[in-house]
Amino acid sequence: MTPSPASIPPGRVLPTLNADGSRRQIRPRSYHGRFERWRGWVAWGLIALFFGLPFVRINGHPALFFDLLTRHFHVFGRTFLATDGVLLMLVMLSLFVGIFWISALFGRAWCGWGCPQTVYMEYVFRPIERWLEGNRHDQAALDRAGGGYRRGLKLAVFALLSVLLGNVFLAYFVGVERLQQWVTQSPFDNPGAFLVMAVTSSLVFLDFAWFREQMCTVVCPYARLQAVLLDPRSLIIGYDARRGEPRGKGRERSSKGDCIDCGACVIACPTGIDIREGLQLECIACALCIDACDSVMDKVGSPRGLVRYASQLELAEPSQKRGLLRPRVVLYPALIAVFAVLLLVIGGGRTVADITLLRGIGLPFVIVDGGAQNQIRIKIHNRQPVPQNFKLELLGADGAQLIAPENPLSVGPEASESTTVFVIVPQSQLVNGERPVRFRVSDGKGFVQELPYRLLGPIGR
Repeated sequence: MTPSPASIPPGRVLPTLNADGSRRQIRPRSYHGRFERWRGWVAWGLIALFFGLPFVRINGHPALFFDLLTRHFHVFGRTFLATDGVLLMLVMLSLFVGIFWISALFGRAWCGWGCPQTVYMEYVFRPIERWLEGNRHDQAALDRAGGGYRRGLKLAVFALLSVLLGNVFLAYFVGVERLQQWVTQSPFDNPGAFLVMAVTSSLVFLDFAWFREQMCTVVCPYARLQAVLLDPRSLIIGYDARRGEPRGKGRERSSKGDCIDCGACVIACPTGIDIREGLQLECIACALCIDACDSVMDKVGSPRGLVRYASQLELAEPSQKRGLLRPRVVLYPALIAVFAVLLLVIGGGRTVADITLLRGIGLPFVIVDGGAQNQIRIKIHNRQPVPQNFKLELLGADGAQLIAPENPLSVGPEASESTTVFVIVPQSQLVNGERPVRFRVSDGKGFVQELPYRLLGPIGR
Protein backbone atom coordinates (compact mmCIF):
# COMPACT_ATOMS: atom_id res chain seq x y z
CA MET A 1 0.00 0.00 0.00
CA THR A 2 1.37 3.42 -0.90
CA PRO A 3 1.54 5.71 2.14
CA SER A 4 -0.51 8.89 2.02
CA PRO A 5 1.39 12.19 1.62
CA ALA A 6 0.43 13.18 5.16
CA SER A 7 2.15 10.08 6.58
CA ILE A 8 5.45 10.71 4.78
CA PRO A 9 7.93 12.65 6.92
CA PRO A 10 9.44 15.75 5.31
CA GLY A 11 13.00 14.35 5.35
CA ARG A 12 14.82 11.09 5.63
CA VAL A 13 14.40 9.59 9.11
CA LEU A 14 17.41 7.27 8.87
CA PRO A 15 20.29 7.25 6.37
CA THR A 16 19.18 3.78 5.22
CA LEU A 17 15.48 4.69 5.08
CA ASN A 18 13.68 6.61 2.37
CA ALA A 19 11.00 9.15 3.19
CA ASP A 20 8.25 6.70 2.22
CA GLY A 21 9.58 4.06 4.63
CA SER A 22 11.28 1.85 2.03
CA ARG A 23 14.89 0.83 2.44
CA ARG A 24 17.50 3.01 0.80
CA GLN A 25 20.23 0.85 -0.67
CA ILE A 26 23.68 2.23 0.15
CA ARG A 27 26.06 1.99 -2.83
CA PRO A 28 29.15 3.93 -1.72
CA ARG A 29 31.78 5.12 -4.17
CA SER A 30 35.37 4.12 -3.52
CA TYR A 31 37.85 6.99 -3.18
CA HIS A 32 41.51 6.09 -3.02
CA GLY A 33 43.55 7.95 -0.44
CA ARG A 34 45.92 7.64 2.47
CA PHE A 35 43.35 6.39 4.97
CA GLU A 36 41.91 3.88 2.52
CA ARG A 37 45.44 2.57 1.97
CA TRP A 38 46.27 2.38 5.69
CA ARG A 39 42.97 0.70 6.50
CA GLY A 40 43.68 -1.82 3.75
CA TRP A 41 46.94 -2.85 5.40
CA VAL A 42 45.18 -3.23 8.74
CA ALA A 43 42.24 -5.11 7.22
CA TRP A 44 44.31 -7.66 5.30
CA GLY A 45 46.50 -8.17 8.36
CA LEU A 46 43.41 -8.96 10.44
CA ILE A 47 42.04 -11.28 7.75
CA ALA A 48 45.36 -13.14 7.61
CA LEU A 49 45.30 -13.39 11.40
CA PHE A 50 41.76 -14.81 11.40
CA PHE A 51 42.61 -17.47 8.83
CA GLY A 52 46.03 -18.26 10.29
CA LEU A 53 45.48 -18.54 14.04
CA PRO A 54 43.82 -22.00 13.91
CA PHE A 55 46.99 -23.32 12.21
CA VAL A 56 49.50 -21.66 14.56
CA ARG A 57 50.36 -23.96 17.46
CA ILE A 58 51.72 -22.83 20.81
CA ASN A 59 52.58 -25.43 23.47
CA GLY A 60 50.96 -28.13 21.36
CA HIS A 61 47.61 -26.33 20.86
CA PRO A 62 46.26 -23.80 18.37
CA ALA A 63 46.94 -20.21 19.35
CA LEU A 64 43.20 -19.68 19.91
CA PHE A 65 41.14 -22.80 20.52
CA PHE A 66 37.88 -22.97 22.45
CA ASP A 67 37.30 -26.70 22.86
CA LEU A 68 33.70 -26.83 24.03
CA LEU A 69 33.62 -30.64 24.10
CA THR A 70 36.34 -30.92 26.76
CA ARG A 71 35.71 -27.39 28.11
CA HIS A 72 39.34 -26.38 27.56
CA PHE A 73 40.15 -22.90 26.31
CA HIS A 74 43.62 -22.37 24.87
CA VAL A 75 44.67 -18.72 24.56
CA PHE A 76 48.16 -18.08 23.19
CA GLY A 77 49.85 -20.89 25.06
CA ARG A 78 47.76 -20.73 28.25
CA THR A 79 45.07 -23.29 28.96
CA PHE A 80 41.94 -22.30 30.86
CA LEU A 81 39.41 -24.76 32.20
CA ALA A 82 35.71 -24.40 32.82
CA THR A 83 36.61 -24.00 36.50
CA ASP A 84 38.75 -20.96 35.61
CA GLY A 85 35.68 -18.78 35.22
CA VAL A 86 37.25 -15.95 37.18
CA LEU A 87 40.28 -15.86 34.87
CA LEU A 88 38.13 -15.91 31.75
CA MET A 89 35.97 -13.14 33.18
CA LEU A 90 39.07 -11.01 33.82
CA VAL A 91 40.26 -11.56 30.25
CA MET A 92 36.87 -10.53 28.83
CA LEU A 93 36.66 -7.49 31.11
CA SER A 94 40.13 -6.43 29.97
CA LEU A 95 39.04 -6.64 26.33
CA PHE A 96 35.88 -4.62 26.92
CA VAL A 97 37.62 -1.95 28.95
CA GLY A 98 40.33 -1.82 26.27
CA ILE A 99 37.68 -1.03 23.65
CA PHE A 100 36.25 1.65 25.96
CA TRP A 101 39.72 3.12 26.31
CA ILE A 102 40.23 3.19 22.54
CA SER A 103 36.83 4.88 22.19
CA ALA A 104 37.71 7.55 24.73
CA LEU A 105 40.93 8.31 22.85
CA PHE A 106 40.09 7.68 19.20
CA GLY A 107 36.30 7.52 19.01
CA ARG A 108 34.88 4.62 17.01
CA ALA A 109 38.26 3.55 15.64
CA TRP A 110 37.37 -0.07 16.42
CA CYS A 111 34.29 0.11 14.17
CA GLY A 112 36.08 1.65 11.22
CA TRP A 113 39.41 -0.14 11.46
CA GLY A 114 39.10 -3.42 13.36
CA CYS A 115 35.50 -4.67 13.43
CA PRO A 116 35.04 -7.84 11.30
CA GLN A 117 31.82 -6.37 9.90
CA THR A 118 33.69 -3.42 8.40
CA VAL A 119 36.83 -5.34 7.45
CA TYR A 120 35.06 -8.05 5.44
CA MET A 121 32.38 -5.74 4.03
CA GLU A 122 34.77 -3.11 2.70
CA TYR A 123 37.73 -5.27 1.69
CA VAL A 124 36.18 -8.57 0.62
CA PHE A 125 32.48 -8.48 -0.19
CA ARG A 126 32.07 -4.95 -1.55
CA PRO A 127 35.10 -5.16 -3.90
CA ILE A 128 33.69 -8.42 -5.29
CA GLU A 129 30.33 -6.71 -5.72
CA ARG A 130 31.90 -3.83 -7.68
CA TRP A 131 33.88 -6.28 -9.81
CA LEU A 132 30.80 -8.30 -10.77
CA GLU A 133 28.08 -5.62 -10.84
CA GLY A 134 30.00 -2.49 -11.80
CA ASN A 135 30.02 0.94 -10.16
CA ARG A 136 27.29 2.41 -8.01
CA HIS A 137 25.25 3.57 -11.03
CA ASP A 138 25.38 0.08 -12.58
CA GLN A 139 24.30 -1.41 -9.26
CA ALA A 140 21.39 1.03 -9.02
CA ALA A 141 20.33 0.01 -12.53
CA LEU A 142 20.33 -3.64 -11.43
CA ASP A 143 18.19 -2.64 -8.44
CA ARG A 144 15.63 -1.08 -10.78
CA ALA A 145 15.76 -4.07 -13.12
CA GLY A 146 15.22 -6.51 -10.29
CA GLY A 147 18.64 -8.15 -10.56
CA GLY A 148 20.12 -10.17 -13.36
CA TYR A 149 22.69 -12.87 -13.99
CA ARG A 150 25.48 -10.66 -12.58
CA ARG A 151 23.64 -10.31 -9.30
CA GLY A 152 22.97 -14.03 -9.20
CA LEU A 153 26.65 -14.70 -9.78
CA LYS A 154 27.54 -12.27 -7.00
CA LEU A 155 25.22 -14.03 -4.55
CA ALA A 156 26.72 -17.39 -5.49
CA VAL A 157 30.23 -16.07 -4.77
CA PHE A 158 28.98 -14.56 -1.51
CA ALA A 159 27.54 -17.95 -0.52
CA LEU A 160 30.85 -19.71 -1.19
CA LEU A 161 32.75 -17.10 0.83
CA SER A 162 30.23 -17.43 3.65
CA VAL A 163 30.76 -21.20 3.77
CA LEU A 164 34.52 -20.64 3.87
CA LEU A 165 34.22 -18.13 6.72
CA GLY A 166 31.79 -20.42 8.53
CA ASN A 167 34.26 -23.32 8.40
CA VAL A 168 37.19 -21.18 9.56
CA PHE A 169 35.05 -19.89 12.42
CA LEU A 170 34.16 -23.48 13.35
CA ALA A 171 37.88 -24.37 13.42
CA TYR A 172 38.29 -22.17 16.49
CA PHE A 173 35.95 -24.52 18.38
CA VAL A 174 36.72 -27.98 17.00
CA GLY A 175 40.30 -27.70 15.72
CA VAL A 176 41.68 -27.90 12.19
CA GLU A 177 42.26 -31.66 12.26
CA ARG A 178 38.72 -32.52 13.30
CA LEU A 179 37.27 -29.98 10.87
CA GLN A 180 39.27 -31.51 8.03
CA GLN A 181 37.78 -34.91 8.81
CA TRP A 182 34.26 -33.49 8.89
CA VAL A 183 34.70 -31.65 5.59
CA THR A 184 35.81 -34.83 3.81
CA GLN A 185 32.94 -36.88 5.25
CA SER A 186 29.23 -36.88 4.52
CA PRO A 187 27.15 -34.30 6.42
CA PHE A 188 25.07 -37.21 7.73
CA ASP A 189 28.13 -38.57 9.56
CA ASN A 190 28.36 -35.39 11.67
CA PRO A 191 24.92 -33.75 11.53
CA GLY A 192 25.48 -31.54 14.58
CA ALA A 193 28.71 -30.05 13.26
CA PHE A 194 27.21 -29.61 9.80
CA LEU A 195 24.20 -27.80 11.28
CA VAL A 196 26.46 -25.41 13.22
CA MET A 197 28.48 -24.67 10.09
CA ALA A 198 25.34 -24.21 7.99
CA VAL A 199 23.76 -21.81 10.50
CA THR A 200 26.99 -19.83 10.83
CA SER A 201 27.44 -19.62 7.05
CA SER A 202 23.81 -18.57 6.60
CA LEU A 203 24.18 -15.78 9.14
CA VAL A 204 27.35 -14.56 7.42
CA PHE A 205 25.60 -14.63 4.05
CA LEU A 206 22.55 -12.74 5.31
CA ASP A 207 24.77 -10.19 6.99
CA PHE A 208 26.88 -9.27 3.97
CA ALA A 209 24.28 -9.87 1.27
CA TRP A 210 21.28 -8.25 2.94
CA PHE A 211 21.74 -6.56 6.33
CA ARG A 212 25.08 -4.93 5.49
CA GLU A 213 25.22 -1.39 6.99
CA GLN A 214 22.08 -2.09 9.04
CA MET A 215 24.21 -4.36 11.22
CA CYS A 216 26.12 -1.23 12.28
CA THR A 217 23.25 1.24 12.42
CA VAL A 218 20.42 -0.89 13.82
CA VAL A 219 21.69 -4.14 15.35
CA CYS A 220 25.05 -3.32 16.95
CA PRO A 221 24.62 -1.62 20.37
CA TYR A 222 28.08 -0.06 20.28
CA ALA A 223 26.87 3.03 18.38
CA ARG A 224 24.39 3.77 21.13
CA LEU A 225 27.08 3.45 23.77
CA GLN A 226 29.22 6.13 22.20
CA ALA A 227 27.21 8.82 24.01
CA VAL A 228 28.78 7.66 27.28
CA LEU A 229 32.09 6.42 25.85
CA LEU A 230 33.01 9.64 24.03
CA ASP A 231 33.65 13.09 25.41
CA PRO A 232 34.28 16.46 23.68
CA ARG A 233 38.02 15.70 23.56
CA SER A 234 37.71 12.24 21.95
CA LEU A 235 39.11 11.98 18.44
CA ILE A 236 36.30 11.72 15.89
CA ILE A 237 35.78 12.43 12.20
CA GLY A 238 34.21 15.83 11.82
CA TYR A 239 33.43 18.58 9.34
CA ASP A 240 35.03 22.01 9.91
CA ALA A 241 31.93 24.16 9.56
CA ARG A 242 33.85 27.33 10.42
CA ARG A 243 35.92 26.84 7.30
CA GLY A 244 33.38 25.18 5.01
CA GLU A 245 30.27 27.31 5.52
CA PRO A 246 28.50 28.84 3.73
CA ARG A 247 28.66 26.33 0.91
CA GLY A 248 28.87 27.46 -2.68
CA LYS A 249 29.66 26.33 -6.21
CA GLY A 250 31.19 27.91 -9.29
CA ARG A 251 31.24 31.69 -9.32
CA GLU A 252 29.72 31.85 -5.85
CA ARG A 253 32.86 30.39 -4.29
CA SER A 254 34.61 33.74 -3.95
CA SER A 255 32.18 34.71 -1.21
CA LYS A 256 31.56 31.26 0.18
CA GLY A 257 33.38 28.71 2.33
CA ASP A 258 35.63 25.91 1.12
CA CYS A 259 32.80 23.35 0.86
CA ILE A 260 31.57 23.25 -2.73
CA ASP A 261 28.58 21.07 -1.79
CA CYS A 262 29.68 18.31 -4.17
CA GLY A 263 28.34 15.52 -1.94
CA ALA A 264 31.48 13.40 -2.30
CA CYS A 265 31.60 12.76 1.47
CA VAL A 266 28.00 11.49 1.39
CA ILE A 267 28.57 9.32 -1.69
CA ALA A 268 31.63 7.71 -0.05
CA CYS A 269 29.97 6.95 3.29
CA PRO A 270 29.21 3.20 3.74
CA THR A 271 26.35 4.03 6.12
CA GLY A 272 24.90 6.85 4.02
CA ILE A 273 25.25 9.76 6.44
CA ASP A 274 26.22 13.35 5.75
CA ILE A 275 29.22 14.08 7.98
CA ARG A 276 28.49 17.80 7.62
CA GLU A 277 25.48 17.38 9.88
CA GLY A 278 27.75 16.67 12.84
CA LEU A 279 28.54 13.58 14.90
CA GLN A 280 25.98 10.82 14.30
CA LEU A 281 25.62 7.37 15.76
CA GLU A 282 25.77 5.85 12.26
CA CYS A 283 29.33 7.12 11.73
CA ILE A 284 31.80 4.21 11.99
CA ALA A 285 34.93 6.40 11.69
CA CYS A 286 36.14 4.64 8.55
CA ALA A 287 37.66 7.90 7.18
CA LEU A 288 36.34 7.32 3.64
CA CYS A 289 34.74 10.76 3.73
CA ILE A 290 38.15 12.27 4.53
CA ASP A 291 39.72 10.68 1.45
CA ALA A 292 36.76 11.80 -0.68
CA CYS A 293 36.89 15.39 0.55
CA ASP A 294 40.68 15.60 0.31
CA SER A 295 40.54 14.49 -3.33
CA VAL A 296 38.03 17.27 -4.07
CA MET A 297 40.08 19.85 -2.19
CA ASP A 298 43.11 18.88 -4.27
CA LYS A 299 41.15 19.46 -7.47
CA VAL A 300 39.82 22.89 -6.48
CA GLY A 301 43.12 24.05 -5.01
CA SER A 302 42.03 24.29 -1.38
CA PRO A 303 43.96 22.84 1.56
CA ARG A 304 43.05 19.41 2.83
CA GLY A 305 41.35 18.85 6.15
CA LEU A 306 37.87 20.25 5.63
CA VAL A 307 36.75 16.83 6.87
CA ARG A 308 39.34 15.42 9.20
CA TYR A 309 40.12 13.64 12.44
CA ALA A 310 39.62 16.12 15.28
CA SER A 311 37.80 16.45 18.58
CA GLN A 312 34.46 18.19 18.94
CA LEU A 313 36.23 20.79 21.05
CA GLU A 314 38.79 21.53 18.31
CA LEU A 315 36.10 21.81 15.64
CA ALA A 316 34.12 24.25 17.75
CA GLU A 317 37.14 26.31 18.78
CA PRO A 318 40.41 25.74 16.86
CA SER A 319 42.48 27.32 19.60
CA GLN A 320 41.48 24.54 22.01
CA LYS A 321 43.84 21.62 22.45
CA ARG A 322 42.46 18.10 22.57
CA GLY A 323 44.47 17.02 25.60
CA LEU A 324 45.13 13.39 26.44
CA LEU A 325 44.99 13.48 30.24
CA ARG A 326 41.42 13.38 31.46
CA PRO A 327 39.63 11.18 34.02
CA ARG A 328 38.33 8.39 31.77
CA VAL A 329 41.58 8.15 29.82
CA VAL A 330 43.38 7.49 33.12
CA LEU A 331 40.68 5.32 34.67
CA TYR A 332 40.42 2.76 31.85
CA PRO A 333 44.14 1.81 31.73
CA ALA A 334 44.16 1.75 35.53
CA LEU A 335 41.34 -0.83 35.46
CA ILE A 336 43.20 -2.86 32.82
CA ALA A 337 46.29 -2.82 35.05
CA VAL A 338 44.21 -4.06 38.00
CA PHE A 339 42.78 -6.88 35.88
CA ALA A 340 46.28 -7.78 34.68
CA VAL A 341 47.58 -7.98 38.26
CA LEU A 342 44.63 -10.16 39.27
CA LEU A 343 45.29 -12.43 36.29
CA LEU A 344 48.91 -12.82 37.31
CA VAL A 345 48.07 -13.44 40.97
CA ILE A 346 45.18 -15.83 40.40
CA GLY A 347 46.74 -17.49 37.35
CA GLY A 348 50.10 -17.87 39.09
CA GLY A 349 48.39 -19.57 42.01
CA ARG A 350 46.94 -22.36 39.88
CA THR A 351 48.16 -25.80 40.89
CA VAL A 352 49.47 -28.67 38.80
CA ALA A 353 46.17 -30.46 39.22
CA ASP A 354 42.62 -29.90 40.46
CA ILE A 355 41.51 -32.40 43.12
CA THR A 356 37.87 -32.97 44.01
CA LEU A 357 36.59 -35.25 46.79
CA LEU A 358 33.01 -36.47 46.58
CA ARG A 359 31.07 -38.79 48.84
CA GLY A 360 30.12 -42.08 47.25
CA ILE A 361 26.70 -42.71 45.78
CA GLY A 362 24.31 -44.53 48.05
CA LEU A 363 24.61 -45.04 51.82
CA PRO A 364 27.02 -42.68 53.62
CA PHE A 365 28.71 -45.69 55.25
CA VAL A 366 28.40 -49.46 55.59
CA ILE A 367 29.14 -51.52 58.70
CA VAL A 368 31.76 -54.22 57.96
CA ASP A 369 34.02 -56.35 60.06
CA GLY A 370 36.39 -54.00 61.76
CA GLY A 371 34.45 -50.76 61.48
CA ALA A 372 32.57 -48.42 59.21
CA GLN A 373 33.35 -48.39 55.51
CA ASN A 374 33.14 -45.06 53.60
CA GLN A 375 33.08 -44.81 49.82
CA ILE A 376 34.87 -41.74 48.38
CA ARG A 377 35.13 -40.62 44.79
CA ILE A 378 38.30 -38.76 43.88
CA LYS A 379 38.43 -36.74 40.67
CA ILE A 380 41.80 -35.44 39.45
CA HIS A 381 42.23 -33.05 36.55
CA ASN A 382 45.80 -32.89 35.27
CA ARG A 383 46.63 -29.37 34.07
CA GLN A 384 50.00 -30.37 32.66
CA PRO A 385 50.59 -31.10 28.93
CA VAL A 386 52.22 -34.44 29.92
CA PRO A 387 50.75 -37.50 31.68
CA GLN A 388 51.10 -37.67 35.47
CA ASN A 389 50.83 -40.36 38.15
CA PHE A 390 49.16 -39.24 41.37
CA LYS A 391 49.67 -41.12 44.64
CA LEU A 392 46.80 -41.22 47.16
CA GLU A 393 47.43 -41.32 50.93
CA LEU A 394 45.25 -41.11 54.03
CA LEU A 395 46.43 -38.99 56.98
CA GLY A 396 45.14 -38.41 60.50
CA ALA A 397 43.27 -41.67 61.11
CA ASP A 398 45.23 -44.21 63.13
CA GLY A 399 44.01 -47.71 62.46
CA ALA A 400 42.02 -46.73 59.39
CA GLN A 401 42.57 -48.69 56.19
CA LEU A 402 42.67 -47.14 52.71
CA ILE A 403 41.61 -49.43 49.86
CA ALA A 404 42.44 -47.85 46.48
CA PRO A 405 42.12 -50.07 43.38
CA GLU A 406 44.22 -47.58 41.36
CA ASN A 407 47.10 -46.13 43.32
CA PRO A 408 48.89 -44.28 41.89
CA LEU A 409 46.24 -42.98 39.53
CA SER A 410 47.46 -42.27 35.99
CA VAL A 411 45.99 -39.15 34.34
CA GLY A 412 46.67 -38.14 30.74
CA PRO A 413 47.82 -34.71 29.62
CA GLU A 414 45.20 -32.05 30.37
CA ALA A 415 42.72 -34.81 31.09
CA SER A 416 40.50 -35.87 33.98
CA GLU A 417 40.23 -39.21 35.70
CA SER A 418 38.05 -40.42 38.55
CA THR A 419 38.57 -43.30 40.90
CA THR A 420 36.66 -44.73 43.84
CA VAL A 421 38.44 -45.56 47.09
CA PHE A 422 37.19 -47.14 50.33
CA VAL A 423 38.22 -46.27 53.86
CA ILE A 424 37.45 -48.60 56.78
CA VAL A 425 37.66 -46.77 60.07
CA PRO A 426 37.35 -48.56 63.45
CA GLN A 427 34.32 -47.48 65.40
CA SER A 428 36.57 -46.66 68.33
CA GLN A 429 38.05 -43.84 66.21
CA LEU A 430 34.66 -42.18 65.70
CA VAL A 431 33.46 -39.29 67.85
CA ASN A 432 29.74 -38.63 67.51
CA GLY A 433 29.77 -40.66 64.34
CA GLU A 434 32.54 -38.65 62.64
CA ARG A 435 36.28 -38.74 62.12
CA PRO A 436 38.11 -35.83 60.43
CA VAL A 437 40.96 -36.99 58.18
CA ARG A 438 43.06 -35.62 55.32
CA PHE A 439 43.76 -37.04 51.90
CA ARG A 440 47.16 -36.31 50.42
CA VAL A 441 47.64 -36.34 46.65
CA SER A 442 51.15 -36.07 45.24
CA ASP A 443 52.86 -36.62 41.89
CA GLY A 444 56.37 -37.37 43.17
CA LYS A 445 57.70 -34.26 41.37
CA GLY A 446 57.00 -31.64 43.97
CA PHE A 447 53.22 -31.32 43.76
CA VAL A 448 51.49 -32.11 47.06
CA GLN A 449 47.95 -31.20 48.04
CA GLU A 450 46.07 -32.15 51.19
CA LEU A 451 42.28 -32.04 51.38
CA PRO A 452 40.15 -32.41 54.53
CA TYR A 453 37.40 -34.99 54.69
CA ARG A 454 34.93 -36.31 57.33
CA LEU A 455 34.56 -40.06 57.65
CA LEU A 456 31.13 -41.14 58.89
CA GLY A 457 29.96 -44.03 61.03
CA PRO A 458 27.36 -45.02 63.61
CA ILE A 459 26.82 -42.75 66.59
CA GLY A 460 27.51 -44.65 69.79
CA ARG A 461 25.88 -44.07 73.14
